[in-house]
Amino acid sequence: MRIRAGYRITYETPAPTPMLLMLNVRHERFADLETPDILRVSPEVPITAYRDAYGNLCSRVVAPVGRTTFHADFVIRDTGAPDPVVEQAAQHPVESLPDAVIEYLLPSRYCEMEHLNDLAWRLFGETPLGWARVQAIVDYAHSQITFGYEHARATRTAFEAHQERCGVCRDYAHLAITLCRCMNIPARYCTGYLGDIGVPANPAPMDFSAWFEVYLGGAWRTFDARHNRPRIGRIPMAVGRDATDVAITTNFGPALLVEFQVITEELPPG
Repeated sequence: MRIRAGYRITYETPAPTPMLLMLNVRHERFADLETPDILRVSPEVPITAYRDAYGNLCSRVVAPVGRTTFHADFVIRDTGAPDPVVEQAAQHPVESLPDAVIEYLLPSRYCEMEHLNDLAWRLFGETPLGWARVQAIVDYAHSQITFGYEHARATRTAFEAHQERCGVCRDYAHLAITLCRCMNIPARYCTGYLGDIGVPANPAPMDFSAWFEVYLGGAWRTFDARHNRPRIGRIPMAVGRDATDVAITTNFGPALLVEFQVITEELPPG
């Protein structure tokens, strides 16, 4: 399968404004790129890049006064298979987890475990360990939140999403991640592209998507509490503890978002 993906994002700034961008495909998918995934800036400004502690590719720019547009348009190959379901993937005892995984058991800015720990053990303490327990958590998170772009709020935490019972994909992910961590299952936040491939088309404008991964059976496994079904064509851009670590843009000064377009569509075979 071939997927066209990209974006066009424009900000207006009243003064030269440093910005941090996390818009490139994760390195695990570099080999699948049919055309380069290149961040372009109009007007042209110098771009420097580095990898953060989670392996995400981060770009640094200084947006000039006026309007600055960030854009990309590329083609990537995909297997066309839905997210793997590995029901036999075992849950690891905490003491046997790799050192690099331990931090994904800890609270983070949007995943305040202290408010949900008792609920998690009451709801899921008797569920089978491993995949079945994670799926039970996903089912619960999916049932507790009503999706709507009008419900988006950048400051909403997992506990607040649970209390307010509304949100967007990041809120589903934060709630499921927090409940998994309460149950000693390492969980990390993921952001990237997810088009309407293999499902009915959504008439709403395309956006980036958020899902999460848990560490089971010696590997990171994909789950999606918003859609609660295996999906086709995920293209990851960044992973981290929660949305704090994977913001697609961070501006260090006033910046007004004036244009936001995301492209994710299946192409005919090449």
